[in-house]
Amino acid sequence: MRSAACAANEQHNPPEPAAMTRYFAGGDVGSTKTNIIIADEHGRVLGLGTSGGGNHEGVGYAGLQHVVGSALQQALAQSGIAPSAIEGAGIGIGGYDWPAQHADHLHALAAAGMRMPLEIVNDAVVGLVAGAACGWGVGVVAGTSCNCWGIDAAGKLGRVVGEGHRVGEYGGAGELAARAVQAVAYEWVLRGPPTLLSTEFMRITGAPDLAALIEGLTTGRFEIDAQHAPLIFQVALQGDAVARECIAWAGRELAALALCVIRQLQLQQLEFDVVLIGSLHKGGALLTDAMRAALAPEAPRARLVPLNSPPATGGVLLALRAAGLDAGAARAQLMQSAAAFVGQP
Repeated sequence: MRSAACAANEQHNPPEPAAMTRYFAGGDVGSTKTNIIIADEHGRVLGLGTSGGGNHEGVGYAGLQHVVGSALQQALAQSGIAPSAIEGAGIGIGGYDWPAQHADHLHALAAAGMRMPLEIVNDAVVGLVAGAACGWGVGVVAGTSCNCWGIDAAGKLGRVVGEGHRVGEYGGAGELAARAVQAVAYEWVLRGPPTLLSTEFMRITGAPDLAALIEGLTTGRFEIDAQHAPLIFQVALQGDAVARECIAWAGRELAALALCVIRQLQLQQLEFDVVLIGSLHKGGALLTDAMRAALAPEAPRARLVPLNSPPATGGVLLALRAAGLDAGAARAQLMQSAAAFVGQP
């Protein structure tokens, strides 16, 4: 159920007369997986298609066309809906970052069979729309790397660059691992305190001592990267102060990304959801408490919420909104129905 804050900050369109059932599609095209769902205007999911990753940075635009086409055909076959009956679609695509990429993405989607009116956004946006109770707010991605997008009640977008450490944006698993390696290096050169991270990194690499570990990390013999982020959380839960500070640092950095977008959209004084997207957020309070504390002085009414709905549902909501329908009215049914088809993100 939407809160009073949602209603207070939304713009409403007048209801349309009763008509034939209308159908919409929503898609979440990531680097490893693609989901496309077909639903009616009331939020009842009728079909699901699943395929591989479609980020053009990894598979090219031909690969994007292939995975979307495959997922779309599966969803259409399951739903029994003709392609011509799909009134509109909202698609979130990993790697869709800039206006200059719009034409290439649109061409690939059309070639995949998506010739209906399209709302194309970065994949973080569909996760945000799916996870925020009002359908708008800020989405903070912390997976292998990090990203942050936002959308206000009027549909205006805000964002960070999305290029990670290259542009000073930190907080994903890869950046957390790099921070932990720095802490171990600081121990070796006596710039920082001892940490159990050193012992654990020696254990998993087979390095006989700290000097050998540092040598191996700098020469490329050993590698500590995003896949080792869970180990950093394990060490932190054992009480290691250095590991705990590494995680708190990541939380503060993610909050800094969110605050960029909050300022762009002028949300500071509003009540809204900050949707936590990506596996690193599952690390729990060590990360989220640091985020919350860093957000509070500037955005005291922001709520941190996990993404518990399939991101592709956010695409359906965008399509409904673009068609002038009340996406909020269909939201609860859509989330319940989609969970049975897609499961949790």
